[in-house]
Amino acid sequence: MNTYDLLWQRILTDLESTFNEETYVEVFEPLKSTHKYANGLVYVLVPNEFIKNRVNRLYLSKINELAVKHHKENIRFKFVTESELIPEETLVSPERNLNLKYRPGNMNATYTFDNFVVGKSNMFAFRMAMKVADQPGAVANPLYVFGDVGLGKTHLMQAIGNYILDQDLNQKVLYVKADGFIEDFANLLKREKMDDFNAKYRDIDVLLVDDIQIMGGASKTQMEFFKLFDFLYQANKQIVITSDKPAADLKNIMTRLTSRFEVGLTVDIQVPDLEHRIEILKRKLTTETSDIHDIPNNVLEFIASSFVTNIRELEGALKRVLFYCLANNLELTIETANEALEPLLKTKRKSDSLNENNYDRIQSVVSDFYGISLEDLIGKKRHSRYILPRHIAMYLIKNQYNIPYKTIGGLFGDRDHSTVLAACEKIENELKQDASLKMAVDTIRKKLDNPNHK
Repeated sequence: MNTYDLLWQRILTDLESTFNEETYVEVFEPLKSTHKYANGLVYVLVPNEFIKNRVNRLYLSKINELAVKHHKENIRFKFVTESELIPEETLVSPERNLNLKYRPGNMNATYTFDNFVVGKSNMFAFRMAMKVADQPGAVANPLYVFGDVGLGKTHLMQAIGNYILDQDLNQKVLYVKADGFIEDFANLLKREKMDDFNAKYRDIDVLLVDDIQIMGGASKTQMEFFKLFDFLYQANKQIVITSDKPAADLKNIMTRLTSRFEVGLTVDIQVPDLEHRIEILKRKLTTETSDIHDIPNNVLEFIASSFVTNIRELEGALKRVLFYCLANNLELTIETANEALEPLLKTKRKSDSLNENNYDRIQSVVSDFYGISLEDLIGKKRHSRYILPRHIAMYLIKNQYNIPYKTIGGLFGDRDHSTVLAACEKIENELKQDASLKMAVDTIRKKLDNPNHK
């Protein structure tokens, strides 16, 4: 291996630890060796123009910075496609084996506490997750984490497992999605290999179960999970569970299970505010480009303001903007960001419009059912005749669309988060005790399900 190939391998090693696995494999894995050295430039062959532009735009300054770190001479890198080369013998380099991080039990090593962006919406959940990771089986068992789709539950859950493995790689940490558990149980039960099932799920130190709500209606699987839960719990093995709703709200899951979920600690992850979303984008940028200061703040704010409720959508939007500007050799501005995101924003506007119509419909059906005006339903009158229907409408919107409490408050005369939360909890509790209220809410639901009801 020549001097410049050796230098490039050292730089690749640093890049592998700097950027996430997806970015590394997608961008840097194809760039296995140097081509030549001339006039202070090390030439690296890239497979196409897109990769070349992406490297030059997002990563070149980082690569040259690493070159200075590893080599005393003033060396810079140049990335070229095959068509740009003057034909000559390419320097030979052996294939480089990627030593990608591997974690037992289906763990993803890129999910860590270090790269989890903390804000008001997830601070408590983050702190409790760290305590659980530091003292598995002793602090909060089980740890039950709930929140909307795409807010970081899986990241936080796997960060717990990865932290435990970082302390002791001999720990047996098993991560599984609930549908994977169902499939394992059904397959091994059918093949009469329950010993294999028990060996996989009982001979462990930490069990991480993602999206437990998927088990709803799978009664045999729930019974098996109940037995597994008790076995691990009695042995002080740490259990972490995630869901899209509180344990008490899980549909078609046996009470004996949901009560077990509530024995330990329940934490929730809320929708991040604007400042938090911008911080998430900045952190994501560090895995996509080394030149994060080249991204104007107003572009980040535009993206963060456009994608509010789902972090995966937010990060996907950022990636789309970066790729769009790279592919078209455009500067990153509000205008180009808007061009890149227009197809997504158009779909989102249509979806939001449909949802707004649905919120209006719930308000309309509830006000009709109780014989009051829509103005009184969303207004400030405090008479019980208006308060109960108002609370029911808030509850139904939250229950069916799971939008933030603050957003619901905006639909009812700009009421605050705590007012809507209290109203929803009040109706939820009363539905368990008041048969007449339950009958009224069920009737309203039927009217809402009838498309002919205006």
